[in-house]
Amino acid sequence: MSDKWDISQRQPAAEKRIRMHTAEHILTAVMHRLFAAPCNLEMHLGEKKSKCDYTVSHPISMEEIAAIEDTVNAEIEKDYQITTEVLPIEEAKTIYDLWKIPPGAATIRIVKIGDIDATPCRGKHVSHTNQIGRFRIKSYTMREENVVRIRFGVEDILMIQPSIGTENRG
Repeated sequence: MSDKWDISQRQPAAEKRIRMHTAEHILTAVMHRLFAAPCNLEMHLGEKKSKCDYTVSHPISMEEIAAIEDTVNAEIEKDYQITTEVLPIEEAKTIYDLWKIPPGAATIRIVKIGDIDATPCRGKHVSHTNQIGRFRIKSYTMREENVVRIRFGVEDILMIQPSIGTENRG
């Protein structure tokens, strides 16, 4: 008998959105690195798929879409720890690119994903990137000559746990 078993049932919607949200941070960092996209223009996170729009300098090709997906997955596989820090706005401005600051805020929460992303955010995130699952680009469209919409999802994670009945019975 195997000492491991798989749980392949669907994960709760809230947990899936947390994984999608963390994947969005990595996608945005990758889009910045590969295409100098400053941030996402529009975003929607859902349980089955999510979408983000980015400014790009040219229409994106299928090869570039494959490179985006591969790069996001490579970053996820590095198993970065996700951490947060809360700083006064004025101090944070000297350290981070604060492209989204709530009006009237005195402090700001920065979410850090390894060395690839440090972004103001108040949402929930996984604690390590290996909890995201495999990132998949479902489709993409050029909304304008220089704006790409990427629709993506994350695959459910199979949990591997020891089998029941291995405890010591004395």
